[in-house]
Amino acid sequence: MKINTVLCLLLAITSFTGWASERSEQAWDLIEQGAFLVDVRTPGEFSQGHLTGSTNYPLNTIDTAFSDVDKSTPIVVYCRSGNRSGQAMSHLKKAGFTQVYNGGGLEEMQSTQPK
Repeated sequence: MKINTVLCLLLAITSFTGWASERSEQAWDLIEQGAFLVDVRTPGEFSQGHLTGSTNYPLNTIDTAFSDVDKSTPIVVYCRSGNRSGQAMSHLKKAGFTQVYNGGGLEEMQSTQPK
């Protein structure tokens, strides 16, 4: 019984890791095509390290931060783990943005960054 539990856990972790790297790889494809790269973490987190070329629009500023961004602009959002960027993506889509993509977390994005 314990072996089955461990195998199921390993399968779940492997599946999540594969999905996570897939979303960040897709994000890099969009960035290479000119997507606007936005870090939705706090300014403190951003100052401790961020992706080159990213703009910091913290999640709590989403309502106003994107006011000058055309709603058809391709946008990739990321955060620490992918949770806040998922929230930002949902919020932006509800606000009428048509090309928003969740790149996931910073480390995830860094691990798949093209050389």
